[in-house]
Amino acid sequence: MDLENIQQRLREFARERDWEQFHSPKNLSMALSVEVAELVEHFQWLTEPQSSSAQAVDREEVATEIADIQIFLIMLADKLGVDIEQAVHAKIEANAIKYPPTVVS
Repeated sequence: MDLENIQQRLREFARERDWEQFHSPKNLSMALSVEVAELVEHFQWLTEPQSSSAQAVDREEVATEIADIQIFLIMLADKLGVDIEQAVHAKIEANAIKYPPTVVS
């Protein structure tokens, strides 16, 4: 995924519609929260096995919600100057230290 290209496309999209005024970190984080809630709705009343079933979940709708989440996350990171790739690698490293693998005997 070329995050820089996506960030540029999202900047242009917002600029063309004069939406930049609404894209503060506060507003973007709230929009992100709403989109996550919309994703959760698809799984809310399903059992664990049902949540993995292609028949129980509309994959296209779920994919759309995941895309919305990713878009708002990319926009928020862009506004705050966060390098998502670097942040993810740093978090994985921190988790590896915090949660070392257990040896199963």
